[in-house]
Amino acid sequence: MFSKILIANRGEIAVRIIKTARKMGIRTALVHSDADTGSLAYEMADETIHIGPSPAAQSYLIQDRIVDAVRRSGAEAVHPGFGFLSENPVFARRLEAEGITFIGPNPHAIEAMGDKITSKKFAAEAGVSTVPGHMGLIETPDHAVEIARQIGYPVMIKASAGGGGKGIRVAHSDADMAEGFAAVKAEALTAFGDDRVFLEKFIVDPRHIEIQVLGDKHGNIVGLFDRECSIQRRNQKVIEEAPSPLLDDSTRKAMGDQAVALARAVNYDSAGTVEFVAGQDRSFFFLEMNTRLQVEHPVTELITGVDLVEQMIRSAAGERLPFAQDDLGINGWAIESRIYAEDPYRGFLPSIGRLVRYEQAEEGEHEGSTGPYVVRNDSGVREGDEISMFYDPMISKLCAWAPTRAGAVEGMARALEDTYLNGVGHNVPFLAAVMDQERFKSGNLSTSYIVDEFPDGFHGLPAGPLQRDIMVASAVAMHEILSEQAGDPSDRTDWVVMIDRDPIGVSLSYDDDEALTLDLAGEDRALSLSDIDWRPGQAQFRAILDDTPFTAEVRRVADGFEIRSRATKARVRVLTPRLAELFARLPEKVAADTSKLIQSPMPGLVVAIPVSPGQVVKTGETVAIIEAMKMQNILKAERDGVVKAVSAAAGDPVAADDVLVEFE
Repeated sequence: MFSKILIANRGEIAVRIIKTARKMGIRTALVHSDADTGSLAYEMADETIHIGPSPAAQSYLIQDRIVDAVRRSGAEAVHPGFGFLSENPVFARRLEAEGITFIGPNPHAIEAMGDKITSKKFAAEAGVSTVPGHMGLIETPDHAVEIARQIGYPVMIKASAGGGGKGIRVAHSDADMAEGFAAVKAEALTAFGDDRVFLEKFIVDPRHIEIQVLGDKHGNIVGLFDRECSIQRRNQKVIEEAPSPLLDDSTRKAMGDQAVALARAVNYDSAGTVEFVAGQDRSFFFLEMNTRLQVEHPVTELITGVDLVEQMIRSAAGERLPFAQDDLGINGWAIESRIYAEDPYRGFLPSIGRLVRYEQAEEGEHEGSTGPYVVRNDSGVREGDEISMFYDPMISKLCAWAPTRAGAVEGMARALEDTYLNGVGHNVPFLAAVMDQERFKSGNLSTSYIVDEFPDGFHGLPAGPLQRDIMVASAVAMHEILSEQAGDPSDRTDWVVMIDRDPIGVSLSYDDDEALTLDLAGEDRALSLSDIDWRPGQAQFRAILDDTPFTAEVRRVADGFEIRSRATKARVRVLTPRLAELFARLPEKVAADTSKLIQSPMPGLVVAIPVSPGQVVKTGETVAIIEAMKMQNILKAERDGVVKAVSAAAGDPVAADDVLVEFE
C-alpha cells in the first residue's frame, strides 16, 4: 500500500479523498492554485504544493506542474478526483512512464471509453445498444445542420471531451443547430481544450440512469447497481438517487450486466460509470462511460456500504477486490442534492462571493416521521471561504439515506431545512421545493423535470398550509421573545400576523407546560409550539409544531421578520388589529421599469457585445455574451428596438445587474 498519495484536484473531492486516505493511514500531498491557498482541503492535507495562478488552465491542467509536485512530495501515486486531468490518457501514460501510479483506470480504458466519439463506436462494435447519431467529426455549422436533418430533430450537440454538463445543447431547428454548434465548440475549447463535437438523437422525455462499476488489475469487475440522475439543469445533474425508482429487477440486472460486459471488454480497472439514457418504458441506450469517480458516488456508497475511493486506491496498489458480485446488494435508498452557489431566483446564474454564514445539517442518524434517516454532507468549503469565479460553484453534496425512498425524501427535506447559507446566492430553496413536490415523491422523473415543473423559472412556492402555520408560529414566538427581552411585554393576546399582505388573526396563550399555543381566529383550530430553539441574532428558528419538528430561516427587518420555510419566503409582520387595518390600506410598491435595459445576470467577463449605438435590433438577436464559471451565457433582445448606448466591451469584468446595453 502507498505511504503517500498526491491529490491533483481541489474543493469537495479533495476533502473526500483526504478523509479516506486518513482512514487508511496514507499521508496526502495536495496541489493548489492561488485561489485555493488556505482552503479546507489545503488545511486538511499533510502537505501542500503551490502550482500556479487561479485559472485551471494555468494550474490544475498543467501536467508538468503536477508531475513536478509528485517528485517534490515523494508521493507514489496520484488521485485525480474528477474533472481536470482525471480522464486524460496522456496524463495517465505520462505518470506510468515516470514510475508514478495513477489512481484510476489503465490508459487504454480511458482512451477507449473516455472520448465520447470513440466510446460510442466501441460500444456499437461490442453489441451495446446505442442512441442513433453521427459519431464522426463535424467541422462547420452547415455540415452540422445537414447531419441533424438526417438524424431528425431534436438533436443533441455534445462536446467529445465533455463532462459536468458543459458543452451540451439541444437543437430543435436549423437555427438552433447553427447557433448551438458554435456555442458548444466555444465552451468545449474553454473548458476542455478540445473543440470536437458530435451529434446524437435526443430521446424525448428521457431518464438518465447510470451503473457504477468497479474493477481490479486481476480481471475482476463488479457492478454496484444504479443511480438515477434525471433531475438536471442545463444538462448538469442537480439531484441524484440510488437506486432508480424506474427500474424493476429484470431491467436493473440487464443494465448492470451490459455495463459490466462493456467494462470487461476494455479490461477496465478502478471505479467507472456507464451512463444510459432510458425511456419511460424502461428501454435503455448506452450514452457514455465516465472513466473516473463520479460526483454522485456518495449515494452508491450509502446503499452498498462500499467506500469507492478506498477501493480505487486498493485497486491501483494491485490488490484484488474484496468482494464478488453475489456479495453485493442494495440496502435502503439514498438521495444527493448538489448545493451550488447559484441563484435560483435569477435563472440559476452563478453567484460568487464570501460565505458569510454556513451552518450545515448535522451528520449522522436522525429520527423522522417515517423512521430513521442518516445525513451525510460532503463539503469543500467552510464559513468565511470565498466562492471563486474560476471553478464550479459547488458548495457541498448533501445526502440522506433511509430504509425507504419516502424516508430518504423526508430526510433530505429536513437536512435542507437545517442548512443555512448567507453571502452568496444558493439553490437550497429550489432543492427543498423539489423534495416537497408530489411528482418527485412519486418517482415520475425525466431530464426535463425542471423545465416541466418550473417553465417560467423558479420564484419560490406559495405558502401551503404547513408553511403558513410555520411562519405564523415562528413570527409570534420571536415577537414574544423579543418583547420579553426588551422588558416590555404587552400582555396582548390578540394579534394579526401578515404574511406579505395576507392577514391571519391569532390568539395566543400558554399551556400548563409553558408551551405557546396559537388559536387561529375563524379557523377553530390551535397550533402548539414547543421546544423553541432561537435567540435574537440566530438565523435559524427551530421548534416543534404539533409534533412536527421544523427549521425556518429567519431575519429581523424594520417592521417584522423575513422568514423562509423550505421553498416559501415571505415578509411576516405581527401587528395589532388596528395597525393591520391601516397596513392593508398602504399602496403596493411598483417595481422600477428596466424593460429598456440589458443587464448582466451574473458576475463574469464580457466575451462580446455584437451591437453598437444606433443599431436596429430585432427580438431574439444576441446583444451580449457573458462568461462565468466556464459557461457562456448568451443574452438576447426581448423586443425590437434601437440601441441607445453600450456600457461594456469584450474583456470587461462585470457585476450582477450591471447595465450592458440600453435601448431608446
